Amino acid sequence: MSDVCDLTSKQCKPCEGGTPPLSQDEINQLMKQLDGWVQYDRLIGKAYEFKNYYQTMAFVNAVAWLSHREDHHPDMAVSYNKCHVEYSTHAINGLSENDFICAAKVDALFKI
Repeated sequence: MSDVCDLTSKQCKPCEGGTPPLSQDEINQLMKQLDGWVQYDRLIGKAYEFKNYYQTMAFVNAVAWLSHREDHHPDMAVSYNKCHVEYSTHAINGLSENDFICAAKVDALFKI
């Protein structure tokens, strides 16, 4: 999927209030570049499954490191062998390209 590589090679840019969220057409185009992510109104989310708690927590910590680097932080729900990740750009009350960049990078982490 070469399009995903395009997203993973990008860096998040600060979003200011007043910046418009992506249009539904823009969201639809970016969603095609992600695998298994679902749009829920103003956010995108995906559930990841693991063999055990240790792998789940290693993934959560890797996502935390990635989020710190990108300065764009997801909401995560964590259980024994699952982690649900959700992205939204709260500053603009909608979705931005940052959400899709981070989603693609989280998918890349999962494949390691």
